[in-house]
Amino acid sequence: QTTSQEVSLSSRCCPPVDRPGAPKTGRWPAPKVIAVALRITEIFYSLQGEASRVGLPTVFVRLTGCPLRCTWCDTTYSFTGGEAATIDSVLAEVRRHPARQACGTGSEPLSQKDCLPLLTALCDAGYDVSLETSGALDISGVDPRVSRIMDLKAPGSGEVDKNRWENLACLTRRDELKIVLASRRTTNGRASRCVATICRPVARSSSRRPRARWRPPNWPNGFSKTVSMCVSRCSCTS
Repeated sequence: QTTSQEVSLSSRCCPPVDRPGAPKTGRWPAPKVIAVALRITEIFYSLQGEASRVGLPTVFVRLTGCPLRCTWCDTTYSFTGGEAATIDSVLAEVRRHPARQACGTGSEPLSQKDCLPLLTALCDAGYDVSLETSGALDISGVDPRVSRIMDLKAPGSGEVDKNRWENLACLTRRDELKIVLASRRTTNGRASRCVATICRPVARSSSRRPRARWRPPNWPNGFSKTVSMCVSRCSCTS
């Protein structure tokens, strides 16, 4: 039975609604449930090949769409298309694989607004969740339990102007910064001072080994970092 207090609080918003033909009860209709809509390119199980989690068995959820067009992008197939999915259907597919690591990736997963509740749902399900993001979109709304693996676009990417520099202030020690380098031109030292930083050469570069011998010349003094300069046949450049 609806109490007078409930009716009083409810009437501040709008009056009770009854279904046509049903007895007038003065009760509220059941709330409409809206399913979260995602576009998913693929969900697959593999070894992580990026950042500090390299080698860990991981379930990857590749979301469709990206506002960037980096010159060396190797996932152009995920720019468009994909299949409609809900958070429940994604979780069901992720659970089919024997991994406790889950990674939201793209293209650019944050280009879909419903990526955020998906990441939270994966955390709630007990997964160690990471997010691979371009750094061009706002990362501040990502669940704090998620490790954000954020790109910082160097000039060779063709998209350096898309860097959202405000994101650097959002990074914590749970997060990592990744910079893909095609040359000695970097990003003028505008990097975070509190996260692990991974630099790696372009995967299809014909000569990777020389880049393992030089340190980016313009890191800030006292920069607390972990820099991994990859060499030929390194697993994270495959």
